[in-house]
Amino acid sequence: MLAEDRVLIWKSKRGDQRAFDRIYHKHLDTMLSVAVSLLGDRSEAEDVVQDVFVKLIETLDQFQLRGSLKAFLATCVANRARDQLRRKMRKDRTGPALQENHGRATEPLERAMFSEDVLRVHSAMSQLPYEQKEVVTLKIHGGLSFRALAQQLELPLGTVQGRYRYGLDRLRSLLNGEVEK
Repeated sequence: MLAEDRVLIWKSKRGDQRAFDRIYHKHLDTMLSVAVSLLGDRSEAEDVVQDVFVKLIETLDQFQLRGSLKAFLATCVANRARDQLRRKMRKDRTGPALQENHGRATEPLERAMFSEDVLRVHSAMSQLPYEQKEVVTLKIHGGLSFRALAQQLELPLGTVQGRYRYGLDRLRSLLNGEVEK
């Protein structure tokens, strides 16, 4: 996987549009999952992911892949989502930062694609504090190690591990009906 991503980046830098298309389609679903998990709104998530891929194209000439492209993109999506939430909080200081639809699709066919279990997990994720949600999402969807997460988030390793553990504990409690929603 790493080797394929390196080759695709190399080809993309040389103008091979099919190589960039492959990068986009290979990582799109994971990046959307990360963004929806963090933002709770599919439309906003799509915008964030699109922004990340556009920025990658714009800076491709200077881009140097160090490690996993998936982890790099997931971190970029998380950063962009955090910025989006901050802007939203500044704009609307009286309401919650996340919309109540928790990213559920509005089209009947799209709604049918979400199983009840996926919606339960997504709903539980939306109830986590953002710091825990970010670490859990990047660890699971982004495939980042705790050490990489700590570096990316500029936090101590123990803080990242704690947020992950507390986030999973809270998710488990929410999914088992042990915590009041």
